[in-house]
Amino acid sequence: MKLKERFEEERLQRPWLDHLITAAMQYQSQRGDFFAAAVTYFTVLAIFPLLMISFSIAGFVLVTHPELLSTAQAKISNAAPGAMGDQLKTIIDQAINSRSTVGAIGLLGALYAGLGWMANFRAALTEQWLQNPPKMSFIKAKLGDLVALLGLLSTLIFSVAITAVTSGSLAEKALSLVGLEHSIVAAVLIKVVGILIGVLASWLLFVYIVARLPYEPVTLRSAARAALIAAVVFEIFKQIATLYLRSVLHSPAGAVFGPIIGIMVFAFFTYRIALFATAWAATAPENVALATVAPPGTAVIEPRIQVRRGMGVIEATAVVGAGVLVAFG
Repeated sequence: MKLKERFEEERLQRPWLDHLITAAMQYQSQRGDFFAAAVTYFTVLAIFPLLMISFSIAGFVLVTHPELLSTAQAKISNAAPGAMGDQLKTIIDQAINSRSTVGAIGLLGALYAGLGWMANFRAALTEQWLQNPPKMSFIKAKLGDLVALLGLLSTLIFSVAITAVTSGSLAEKALSLVGLEHSIVAAVLIKVVGILIGVLASWLLFVYIVARLPYEPVTLRSAARAALIAAVVFEIFKQIATLYLRSVLHSPAGAVFGPIIGIMVFAFFTYRIALFATAWAATAPENVALATVAPPGTAVIEPRIQVRRGMGVIEATAVVGAGVLVAFG
């Protein structure tokens, strides 16, 4: 049996394998990697205005707490040699004095980058569902992206809160209260529970992404199943990425470029997981059965008129002559 025939037979016998291959083909045909890279670009673009907002918030906090400001300036002056410490102190004062302007510019920049990120992300998810984005005005489209962004941030905060409540530090404190802080079994159990809680938080986030971010409503049941697969893969990816970043950041080059490269790689693979989960949900049997079949092209009816000409004089004479020859031959 040929390899291709054996492969097709395996697909027929194993529905999950057929579904996996179909989802991978749809992911590639709908430019999943291209959209993941585009959304990653807007993610990195949003980092700088978010940093500006963070500096602005830090400036407001330091102004209301002069003791913290004095301590920070003293440590920076002591760490920097000579006149450089005084120069850094002046820069800090200027940054604090312009905290309102920096915060306003950062907020506008974050809003622009966030809406651009959301528009591209929604377009990418809509592509995987084989939908056509609805035509709407610029203002209506941006308001829709803003609502979707706020919904995603709310879901993200809720997921992070679940993870934070069951984080390792809180679990260790709970173990110390009951006198099990040195128990290996309890430590392993806490680790497993923490991973399961992380999967649950990621599942809630991916359900919202797969089912609610596309422009057209989709079935929640298939989105929930696909989101569970994405949450498990994402948790495995997080564990591997954590170990990799720890090893990279210890190198001199990693200390400088590691954070931004780590953010780009982490964001790119996260978006690929989300888009592939969407392709998996879109190629589920119940969604394939409900898929809208595109209407055929416009039929053009053109009457075809064919005119038959009669015999001319020469043709008629030739036919009569042939008949005479046959008759008297």
